Amino acid sequence: MNMETAPEQALAWHKSGLGAVIATVIETWGSAPRRVGAQLVVSGTGEMMGSVSGGCVEGAVVVEAIDALADGSSRVLEYGISDDEAFSVGLACGGKIRILVEPVGIEMPVEMLEALVAARTLRQKVAYVVNLHDWTRHLTDGGFAGRFSHDLSGVEPDGITFVTIHNPPLRLAIVGAVHIAQALVPMSRLVGYDPVIIDPREAFGSEVRFPGERLLNEWPDDALNEIAIDARTAVVLLTHDPKLDDPALHVALNSESFYIGALGSKRTHAQRVERLTKSGFSIESIGRIKGPIGLDIAAASPAEIAVSIAGQMIQTLRCSE
Repeated sequence: MNMETAPEQALAWHKSGLGAVIATVIETWGSAPRRVGAQLVVSGTGEMMGSVSGGCVEGAVVVEAIDALADGSSRVLEYGISDDEAFSVGLACGGKIRILVEPVGIEMPVEMLEALVAARTLRQKVAYVVNLHDWTRHLTDGGFAGRFSHDLSGVEPDGITFVTIHNPPLRLAIVGAVHIAQALVPMSRLVGYDPVIIDPREAFGSEVRFPGERLLNEWPDDALNEIAIDARTAVVLLTHDPKLDDPALHVALNSESFYIGALGSKRTHAQRVERLTKSGFSIESIGRIKGPIGLDIAAASPAEIAVSIAGQMIQTLRCSE
């Protein structure tokens, strides 16, 4: 369990009578093990799920969380991670982290947590905003465009307003159930994506080749319209067959998809650009396509190409323009 299910777990523990505290990383300096926004949930019995430091300070945070439940107050903790502690969790050097600790149902209203969980269930973006001085809180779906677009939780320039971004879960639409897709699907799940494989060729897009995965044996344009691509969806085209790729690109380029990548050589991509231009797409719009797909790491095997694609997806999502 990580931040993706922290609010749901906290609400479940609170409603069961165990009590719950949410601890959230609000600032980091140096080589911190977890990024800002990472969350740990602690029950009133000391059970914990999630992580704020990869193991360096969880024990101390649990103690503080139990104290927060007892006295009913939120608090901000600051820890320094030594080089030795950092090395034990795979980091080259130490750093510092600040952690916000909030007892549910005391200073964090249960109704607000319920509204947050409801928005997440409906795939609606929402920001949880807390004033670190007077502990006022509210939810909003606007006002933090840059943070929403880059999944960027953090403290505002005023130094006292902390914003936790809760975006809809990431999705990955893969067109072409080829060998690269077989490597990319489990890889994408590990980094937080919910994949769907699209291929009208049932011999390729089969349960045997992709056990337990969502498969759509439909034409790519129909399938992409069915799943309703949004700004939290990456589209990866792996067939380099114009009959399949081009209809998918027409849908993807008319969507808010944050990442569109298409397999093929530079020559193949040049021909793709020419076809799309003739179809009326602007050079600016076509420029959204990562083609040839993936980071340039000299990838050769299907698994290596999948790594390069996953890396480029992460880079596109996390790095500012």
